[in-house]
Amino acid sequence: MKNCLLLLLLLVTLTACEQTADEKAEPLMAEIETLYEQGQYQLVLDSITSLRRQFPQAVKARKRALTLWQEASLKLTQADIARTDSALQVAIRQFNEARTIRERNFIGIRRDSLQIRYDALCGTVRVIHKRQQED
Repeated sequence: MKNCLLLLLLLVTLTACEQTADEKAEPLMAEIETLYEQGQYQLVLDSITSLRRQFPQAVKARKRALTLWQEASLKLTQADIARTDSALQVAIRQFNEARTIRERNFIGIRRDSLQIRYDALCGTVRVIHKRQQED
């Protein structure tokens, strides 16, 4: 009986000293926050994906990472919107200046493609904003 109690006490002591999943995930979470502060948003998203895979039980770290995921996604999408808008403006100007029907058709295809991309990116931003308000 005494040996069983000693064994039980030893097991409780060993398991109490083990780090939780959130504690194990903390170094990676700190790295993710540093990457976000440095503006390396794609690396933030990649690191959060890694965090989710490595520490599926780290609920608190994953909640913190979700906020950073939304912010990094928003920043990347906004930058993509700016590039797409610039290209779209150029395509619109070229379309208006085109002299032949052939030119207008080819430029029109590019313009329409850029317009669809622009609209989709704006929709992504709206979804991110809505999710941020829900959280």
